[in-house]
Amino acid sequence: MNRHDILSAPDEHVRFAVYLDRLQQVADADEVELVGRVLTDPHRTMAQSAVLRHLDRRAADLLSDPAYEEWAQAMTRATIDNPFLARRLREWALFRAVTLELPWRPDDLLASSDWLQLKTAAGTNTEAVEILAEAGRTKRIRSTAKSGIGHRDGRSRLSLVR
Repeated sequence: MNRHDILSAPDEHVRFAVYLDRLQQVADADEVELVGRVLTDPHRTMAQSAVLRHLDRRAADLLSDPAYEEWAQAMTRATIDNPFLARRLREWALFRAVTLELPWRPDDLLASSDWLQLKTAAGTNTEAVEILAEAGRTKRIRSTAKSGIGHRDGRSRLSLVR
């Protein structure tokens, strides 16, 4: 199926599935071009969703890999006209910094999306988890963080209630 065939498919669900498949199989050298092409689909929300899934998968795969920085810069250029995707990449960079214990700022974490706060609250960085237990945006984020602190302290959830 070539680009014209993909775009002429009337059902965006079909195109979405094709995009996910192509993004899953793309060679590193062709990734930026493919992301850019997907983002030209007339159904912007569907295209953004496909690229978002791709970015989340790749960022998670590359998180501790030195190749992450170069990949993130390339994806930032490819998604520059899409504020939501650009923000997700910035948040992956923050998540990476928190996870790998690189320099990061608590204010950036507290200003981040619910998605990033929840992901970080379930993580292993004690400082970040404690910050979110105290000041996470939602009850779910604070609860997740508190649960993580309890497990790290060797206490069960029940002992936190007592």
